[in-house]
Amino acid sequence: MLHDRVLVRQDGSEGERRSTAGIVIPATASMGRRLSWATAVGVGPNVRSIVVGDRVLFDPDDRSEVELHGKEYVLLRERDVHAVAATRVEPDGTGLYL
Repeated sequence: MLHDRVLVRQDGSEGERRSTAGIVIPATASMGRRLSWATAVGVGPNVRSIVVGDRVLFDPDDRSEVELHGKEYVLLRERDVHAVAATRVEPDGTGLYL
């Protein structure tokens, strides 16, 4: 990975999904802009807030898809990530983690 790039693998499928109440929502249902969660599998040397294994929240409309070894991945810039969910806690952190 180069510069501020982050390679992520999306957590779920893009097809139909199930609500918390158990209702099946088809992939063709129209919704507003919905952000997606993914797991970081590679980060560039200039990425400051994300490490491999973190879950990141991003806008699926602002992405570049790539296929490596038969698996689908998404390539993002660090600035395109809206939030990072990580178990690590830094004592001098700025509160940017969920």
